[in-house]
Amino acid sequence: MTDTADQAVERLRTALRDAGIVLPSLRVDPVTEVYGGRNTLVDLGSCNLDVAARLAVALKEGGE
Repeated sequence: MTDTADQAVERLRTALRDAGIVLPSLRVDPVTEVYGGRNTLVDLGSCNLDVAARLAVALKEGGE
């Protein structure tokens, strides 16, 4: 699957939301977006401690 940067961010946002996690600063990094392609970075941004803990649990459960 080859997503555009915006599509990849939206897929991630949806998956996180389905797990009850919201990263309010989630976005395509504007500096690397200029160059496009597979080198574009996704900026996950900051989150509070509760969100970090829930994200850790979701990742652990998904890996089992």
